[in-house]
Amino acid sequence: MEQSVLETVGYSARCQDCGAEVECRGVQVLAEGRLRWDVESTCSACGFALAVCGGEVPSELRERMLAEHGPATLRVLDAAADTVVIMRVLRAELGIDLAGARAAARRVLSGDYAGTLPEMESLARKLRAAAIPAAADRP
Repeated sequence: MEQSVLETVGYSARCQDCGAEVECRGVQVLAEGRLRWDVESTCSACGFALAVCGGEVPSELRERMLAEHGPATLRVLDAAADTVVIMRVLRAELGIDLAGARAAARRVLSGDYAGTLPEMESLARKLRAAAIPAAADRP
């Protein structure tokens, strides 16, 4: 079984109950082949606690993670890798059309396809499962 990959971020927000400032903790994790996220906070002023989670990370949380950690890049480690297979994996995983898959494959092959580390590692694992040597890392 492959190891989990995660990124966390801390930030301040307003309590939904009393309006006091609270510290929030967000995480995106790749575990057991699935991307998940959650955010937790507890207000020290009124005790209101919040925990939310889901599959696709909310854009605001994703942007916070990218700003704090920087983007990770998806790289194909074999320049002769089958572009059709790469496109097939990207279409299936990203839910994009053929033109989008072609553009994304070009970005992957040029080393210009980036996102959070859990997102890029998820795609790298899918590519490796399709016999395309791939890695996710930060430049």
